Amino acid sequence: MSTLLPGTTSTTAEGVGPLLRAWREQRRVSQLELALRADSSSRHISFIETGRSRPSERMVLRLAEHLDVPVRERNALLLAAGYAPRFPETPLDDPALDALREGIERLIAGYEPYPALVVNAMYDVVSANRGVMRLFDGVPESLLVPPLNAVRLTLHPRGLASRIRNLREWRGHLLEQMERQIALRRSAPLRALYEEVAAFPVPEPGPGEGAEDTDGPERSASVAYFALPMRIEHEGRILSFVSSISTFNTPMDVTVAELAVETLLPADPATAKYLQSWLS
Repeated sequence: MSTLLPGTTSTTAEGVGPLLRAWREQRRVSQLELALRADSSSRHISFIETGRSRPSERMVLRLAEHLDVPVRERNALLLAAGYAPRFPETPLDDPALDALREGIERLIAGYEPYPALVVNAMYDVVSANRGVMRLFDGVPESLLVPPLNAVRLTLHPRGLASRIRNLREWRGHLLEQMERQIALRRSAPLRALYEEVAAFPVPEPGPGEGAEDTDGPERSASVAYFALPMRIEHEGRILSFVSSISTFNTPMDVTVAELAVETLLPADPATAKYLQSWLS
């Protein structure tokens, strides 16, 4: 059974006006620009933000859409305005999401031998194909206890971090990605995860790993990379991957809205050839 968001009623004390104003200011949109987008007036937007006017449910959803407010936070805005949450949060193992789960499993299995995984808003791994699990070979069992966390596994000194040859660049990329998600979602748990992984020590380069391996992949290989690669050691080889992230369009459920499919594409011919050998 689907469940509506718990624990968000505290937003009603603040009221919907200040919340909408905070989202508008974070998006750097003026009252006039928002009014034009939402087919309203800047006067009405001002009245809503100051509490002089109570927006309709339809107006709350319209403003949230034009401010690109995440689905979870749209429920919070509705509660603050005195309306029931509109979007359910269905557990991923609920029968209602059977078709979704089956589709995801088929998608990432069809991507093999290339690595692919599905994560939620906290970067917990909810599904992974065999390509990903092979990259986890050698990671201590203590780090593989469910729920697996993709960011923690990647940046932990005893996780993949010690094997990533351009760790400083890849670490910076992951932390910047998390910062963008924190700004978008305003999630305290995500902020706590960020602070945890950002505090992980960066392992020193191992034997044979020069400064060029640590500071810049473009200087350690002749390949003309088309995106920042993750260069990781696996069974004595250096594999190069670029990452692609996909989300669901116009989600109507909080759980679905917060899922992301990440695929790792070989960044050079040698990596592609090696991955194909996994099929034999």
